[in-house]
This record gives sequence, structure tokens and C-alpha cells, in this order.
Amino acid sequence: MRTIFKNIILSAIATTLVFSLYAGNEQRAGQAGASELLINPWARSTGWGEANTSCVRGLEAQFLNVAGMAFTRKTELLFTRTELMQGSDVSVNAFGFSQKVGETGVLGVSVIAIDFDEIDVTTVFQPDGTGSTYHPQYTNIAVSYAKEFSNSIYGGLTVKVISESIADLTASGVAFDAGVQYVTGKTEQIKFGITMKNVGPTMKYNGDGMSFRGQPSTGVIMTVEQRSQDFELPSLVKIGASYDLNFGLDHKLIVAANFTSNSFTRDQYHGGLQYAYKDLLILRGGYVYEEGINDDAERATVYTGPTAGVSIQIPLNKEIGSNFSLDYSYRTTNPFNGTHSIGVRVAL
Repeated sequence: MRTIFKNIILSAIATTLVFSLYAGNEQRAGQAGASELLINPWARSTGWGEANTSCVRGLEAQFLNVAGMAFTRKTELLFTRTELMQGSDVSVNAFGFSQKVGETGVLGVSVIAIDFDEIDVTTVFQPDGTGSTYHPQYTNIAVSYAKEFSNSIYGGLTVKVISESIADLTASGVAFDAGVQYVTGKTEQIKFGITMKNVGPTMKYNGDGMSFRGQPSTGVIMTVEQRSQDFELPSLVKIGASYDLNFGLDHKLIVAANFTSNSFTRDQYHGGLQYAYKDLLILRGGYVYEEGINDDAERATVYTGPTAGVSIQIPLNKEIGSNFSLDYSYRTTNPFNGTHSIGVRVAL
């Protein structure tokens, strides 16, 4: 088992080195599509800036590091509503469940749907609008399997189906995530995690929206179809670590850090803290840094860095560890009025 783990780590490091050749490359910015794959809809992990790649647990791990889904005790249900950059009229609805299968495996499924407000249809001759509207639909469906290989090693794999569409144009694709978590220390207080996300074939738009009726030089009116350029997925690698600090039986503080190597955007550095009181009240805070984030003229993202979150957890059955929790997170943005996420989690 140690040999298998070493091989996984070496492969992950080699992959990271390959990604670093392209990561944060300004010349590649804007060349990838399916950017909705970068939107984390879950309230817990966004509350501390996605710094918890190494210690994320349960169904939320399906997005950040699927290996953490192996810690699902039995059954977990999760629903989250996100107001993305409040004022932009864009919201994200996410629902999922995970189920333990066998002694060491966990199967998880989630659906993430992005809801856009109605958008006016404009043309070259009617730039102010034709009076009609259209409604884009973005949907991602993810199926994951995570497994406990030993008391220290956890791994998982996710397959995601991507769908983007408007009335006369569609694009679909598939992406893969893989992740590993390693737990060590006398009280399992030290954790490491690495994950590779959004790896898959290119996507391409098709449909009637790629054609128009025109009059070439022959003078004959005909339908002309344009070709759509293929686009790549926003692949990335995350490497993180965390340390648990226990203060008696009632208080626990987790310090976490993470590095994200992006293929098409700037690299990011995440830091976060999570404090728990008796597993009833959980507070989180974090910061996400990338080059130029503190300069309005240089910043390449709408997010400005700080994040915060809180969870109120109510035990349902202490004997089996089931509980109900209400989760909230906030991420600062400029412009707009921040991104708000609120979710309900049931662990049985």
C-alpha cells in the first residue's frame, strides 16, 4: 500500500510540474471555456477560501478534493443556493447526495445549475433589442467514487457532464477530477491533499446560432454556416495542507493553506481558519491571493480576497453521529455586492 501511495504522489508531483509550465500564463488568459467549472457552489468550503483541500469532508469534497468524500459516514444530503456577485442577477442552485457503499467506498452524485436572468435579444440592425429575450442554461452533473485505502490514505475520482445552451446554440463535454488525501500524526491532526480538476477533451458550440442568411457576391440569398473554434477546459491542480489544534473537548481550530496552479488564469494562494465549538457552532475565515488582486487596475478577478462563513449544526442522533446543519458563506467582490451562499446539510 505504501508503494501505491508513493506512486500516486510521484505522479501527482509530475503532473503539477507539467502544469506549472503553463500555469498563470498571461498569454493563455481567456482561451478556455466552461468557466462555470471554477464556481464552487458549496457554503462550507467557500467560507474559508477553499483553503481546505487537505481536510474537506463529505459531499462538499466532490468539488474541492473528491478524496474527502470517503469520510461520509453513511448518507449525506446537501442543497445550496448561491447569489453569485449579488446585483448581477445570476444564481447557482446545487443539490447532491452521497452514500456509503461497502465498508470503504462512497458514491456521490450532484447537480449544479446556473440560473441567468432573461437577456435581451439584439441584432446588428436592432442593437437596443428586438423585444425578445433568451435564457441561457448551464448545468453540470457529477458522479464520484471515493475510497478509504487505509487509515491514512484516501482517494477518489469524479466524472462531470457539462452542458451549456441557449435557444439555438449548445455545447456539451465531459471532465474528470482525481484527488488524494493523506492523514498522519498521533491524533491525525496533520493532513495533506492534492487534486487535479477539469481534465478532459475540448468542447465546441453547435446549432442554428452558428448560421445566418446572407447575400454573397453571386447575389443569391443563402444560409451561411460558420465554424466554431474548439475550446479547452479550465484545468488546474490544487495542493494543500492543514493542522488541527484541539483545546480540550469543546474547542477545535484548524489552520489550512492551499496553492492552486491554474492553466488559464493566475495562480492563487489560499489561507484559512476554522473554529468549532462542540461541533455546534463553526466559524470560518479565509483569504485568496493572486497577483494584482489588491490593485483595481491589475486585478483579473471580480473577487477581492476575503471570505467568511458560519455553520450551525444540530445533532439528530448522537449515537450514530447524524446531524442537521445550516451553512452560510460570503465572498467579497468588486464590483457587485459580494457572493452569498446559504445551504442545508443533512448527515445520517
